[in-house]
Amino acid sequence: MAMNFRKARAEAPEINLIPFIDVLLVVLIFLMLSTTYSKFTELQVTLPTADAEQPRDHPRSITVVVAADGRYAVNGRAVDGRSVEILSAALARAAAGQQDIPLIISADATSAHQSVINVMDAARQAGLARLTFAAQRPLGGGQ
Repeated sequence: MAMNFRKARAEAPEINLIPFIDVLLVVLIFLMLSTTYSKFTELQVTLPTADAEQPRDHPRSITVVVAADGRYAVNGRAVDGRSVEILSAALARAAAGQQDIPLIISADATSAHQSVINVMDAARQAGLARLTFAAQRPLGGGQ
């Protein structure tokens, strides 16, 4: 009878990687989704500022100022009322029959979007088609 002096080899422990991969995929999907949403919350919009060329000198133009509370002024004169019809009449008086005169809309950055739309609608009713928007240069971004 021969004696077997060898010890039985214990099998090396195996690490099951499938649960680890599942957890990593879940973490990866979570990071992808949360990163996409954080990009939308990082958008910083500050209007109106523009780093564009200096405004051209128009020999004759109409300037409409829109205040933060929605009041209007046409060429420095306050408009009584906030309706589109009253503003359209004031623009027609300022244009004095000239349809090719440019209209400069200078709206406060905190004014309501509807106030600017009302100016555009009044300009259409008055027959003024050349619209431009006044903006200021960003702080520290000038030449």
